Amino acid sequence: MAKQKTIITCAVTGAIHTPTMSDALPFTYDDIAQQAVDAAEAGASILHLHARHNETGAPSVNPDDFAPFLPRIKQSTNAVVNISTGGSLTLSIQDRIKPAKTFSPEMCSMNMGSMNFSFHPLANRYSEEDWKYDWEKDYVANSDQNIFRNTFRDIKEAAETLAPHGIKFEHECYDVGHLYNLKYCMDIGLFKAPVFIQFIFGIMGGIGPEVDNLIFMKRTADRLFGDDYRWSVLGAGGAQMGLGTTASQMGGHLRVGLEDSLFISRGKLAASNAQQVAKIRRIVEDLGCEIASPDEAREILDLKGGDSVSF
Repeated sequence: MAKQKTIITCAVTGAIHTPTMSDALPFTYDDIAQQAVDAAEAGASILHLHARHNETGAPSVNPDDFAPFLPRIKQSTNAVVNISTGGSLTLSIQDRIKPAKTFSPEMCSMNMGSMNFSFHPLANRYSEEDWKYDWEKDYVANSDQNIFRNTFRDIKEAAETLAPHGIKFEHECYDVGHLYNLKYCMDIGLFKAPVFIQFIFGIMGGIGPEVDNLIFMKRTADRLFGDDYRWSVLGAGGAQMGLGTTASQMGGHLRVGLEDSLFISRGKLAASNAQQVAKIRRIVEDLGCEIASPDEAREILDLKGGDSVSF
């Protein structure tokens, strides 16, 4: 049998890092569009997208902040667009699914359980005068008080609201219990096989970024889902390239991008999302993997197609 090709997802901007942390982090509509297109040209077949306020860079789930860049990305690349439903740690699921409901993308993310989700230690790296925008310091420092809410009712509401759109979920699993949550949701008919699981390692509040944990998560998923799932790995921070490489050698897919890590190597900030995509592509190709095109990713994940979106 031919070896399955490797899907590279690029998470372009996210809702964790702030403009002070890296000049390369895109937050204007123009920068998000350009970096997304560049990442696709570098080899990313899926673009995982958040929005931000065009003037301040603050995370946004307002569909009006997605509208300026989504059509530009579609016009310039064949990549699969994946819209986040996790763009805020404080807003309701109803608010967080509005962009996906509005634009009906091929994919969107779905966090499979409530969790402590914090990045407050990052605030200690910057002095008072370092912050570029007034919102940044408190946003980062106060993340230790937030629970990222995704209850069973929230998950059900998101699944049922978006079901008419034919959207495939990127089921983000930050710990082993999230896999059991997903299995329950499949058992009651919320999600249809094949599901796409993003194993996430290294987020404060979730499972740690060790290879042993990846093996454990993969074995658990094999037991729960058999052949009814596809999988990818997100290693946060310094774990990005190593765990992504390991996933590719285990037959899985991988995710990189400035949402997940601002660095290209230890202590060196990445110049762009495309630089990270190009690096991981070079590594996995040198190790014998072939990179999936957007249309090959659509076939692997059973997506509805780029002609069925609303942007």
